[in-house]
Amino acid sequence: MPPSDASTNSQPSAAGTDSGSASEDTLDLRLPPEFLALFADGRAGSRDAKQEPSVSSAQAQHRAAQGSARPRLTDPVHGYPPLEDLLDGVSGWGPTATPVGVFQLVPVRIERDLPLISRWMNDPAVAEFWELDGDASVTADHLRPQLDGDGRSVPCMGLLDGTPMSYWEIYRADLDPLARHYPARPHDTGIHLLIGGVTDRGRGLGTSLLRAVADLVLDRRPSCTRVVAEPDLRNTPSVSAFLSAGFRLGAEMELPGKRAALMIRDRALRDRL
Repeated sequence: MPPSDASTNSQPSAAGTDSGSASEDTLDLRLPPEFLALFADGRAGSRDAKQEPSVSSAQAQHRAAQGSARPRLTDPVHGYPPLEDLLDGVSGWGPTATPVGVFQLVPVRIERDLPLISRWMNDPAVAEFWELDGDASVTADHLRPQLDGDGRSVPCMGLLDGTPMSYWEIYRADLDPLARHYPARPHDTGIHLLIGGVTDRGRGLGTSLLRAVADLVLDRRPSCTRVVAEPDLRNTPSVSAFLSAGFRLGAEMELPGKRAALMIRDRALRDRL
């Protein structure tokens, strides 16, 4: 999985080491039914975070129309979860009012969004943490495993008053390699954020949007009790934005390529932080 930016930069995703300092949270060993179904189908396993999948409805329909040998995610015979059920239908979450304007998450379409996302990834301040600079194919190779996967990670464009200005990844943290490095709970939902334009950074947009998206997750995903993120500790503007958006620092974690801050926004504390 990839990074999390908040107000100035962005950071890469997590997938691989010990959580380092102890967390005050306790490990809940109850596994959600869809997680067990993935094991039963032989689809679960340790994979590199950048290979973690997710699927768009347009692609599922396209594969069906082309007679793909791979069963559709809605195939009841194979017991796959309905499309986007792993994240309760991100595409239908709709707009939300924020102090900075009306915001909406819209699932990525490569043919429409790749040029803009790739341009953002080539900003040196972004590339330092996401490490996806270079030809547009680098960004495309990052997006496709999510778009062609099982719905556990959904890449989205963030539209503010109708204008694309940020890139997000909403993912099931409890089904992600990150879960090996902190005491994950069923339905923990992770977020990665990249603020695209330089003029949109450093003026509080990250804080407002992080709070809005965390609240969207908690409102649209009743089974989710926590929203988590793992920004690079070096990215102090991002860590600060998470803290200002109602997240708390749960632990520091050693992850591949970075030491990360485990940021947590709890449903139980959302009205107090």
